[in-house]
Amino acid sequence: MGLDIYLRTDNIDEIYDLLNENEAKYSLSRTFCNFMCRRNVLENHEAELDQIGAITNVDISPIYDMENYVEEEELEYYLETFDTEDEKQENRISVEYDRKKLEGNIDIVLTTISSLISKLNSINSIQNLLIKTDFDTLNNDVYFSDFESNKGDGYINNNFGHDLRNFKLFLELAKQNNATTVWFMYG
Repeated sequence: MGLDIYLRTDNIDEIYDLLNENEAKYSLSRTFCNFMCRRNVLENHEAELDQIGAITNVDISPIYDMENYVEEEELEYYLETFDTEDEKQENRISVEYDRKKLEGNIDIVLTTISSLISKLNSINSIQNLLIKTDFDTLNNDVYFSDFESNKGDGYINNNFGHDLRNFKLFLELAKQNNATTVWFMYG
């Protein structure tokens, strides 16, 4: 078992059955989860997402912002990590602020993902442009190769291109079903 990443939206109940019927079409791989966590583990290099943003000239902040949403079910557990009621209240306010900040973000996230896909389609061998690290948990030479091909089964052994295309399909499905806000959930 390991940590996974899930896409969530304000209309998840309406699209839940569609997502389950076509899970491989809309899921992100565990490697994508590791990819999103890279800025927290790399000390001497810029995270790959930051590098890709610079290479493509795409503002990737809307993707990182999706990590700042605490779901209601997680809120009480999260607040238990604080000692005083004042700390809990301060963090409850911070969580509400982060949620408000994300409201209505689906269009900007869809534009960001679409831009990344478009620009990366025209770059051969993105993996050769990324800084080599001593701590390559992604297996960059494999994960970032053959961007235009779908490798893997939608979850296991996806490459970066496959993950981004699944991400875009999820956003399009959610938006078609009146979603306005999207975020990541780790579990």
